[in-house]
Amino acid sequence: MAIEGDYEPSALQWVRDQVEAYEASGGTKANTLRDTGIPVIIVTMKGVKSGKVRKIALMRVEHEDEYALVASYGGAPKHPVWYHNLTADPGAVQVQDGPKPFDVTVREVGGDERAAWWERAVAVFPNYAEYQGKTDREIPVLIANPR
Repeated sequence: MAIEGDYEPSALQWVRDQVEAYEASGGTKANTLRDTGIPVIIVTMKGVKSGKVRKIALMRVEHEDEYALVASYGGAPKHPVWYHNLTADPGAVQVQDGPKPFDVTVREVGGDERAAWWERAVAVFPNYAEYQGKTDREIPVLIANPR
């Protein structure tokens, strides 16, 4: 089911361009993080304050049809805004990994489950380990389960 509402693209031009190209091509273009070759997915949600539809590209960390959404924010001292959007309404989220988006439910993980997903995430994108070293907060890991 489509997430209804006015779409407000990212303030960052490169993110806007990537989301647009990914969606327009059914995931065949702009499907990696810039020139790294590391695959990305598109995550769609509602802004908790604005109520507007928001879209971001995140690293593709997939395991057994579930996806890790790592709220690293480059190791900044606070969580990215999208983390708050997802935790405020974890059932109103979509992931696009290829041609069409699909509905997911998001949940934050901790303990051994977080450790296993963190290991998978760092294997895909080693910079996550560096980002964790730059911040005092534990970087949240949310899991998107297809519905």
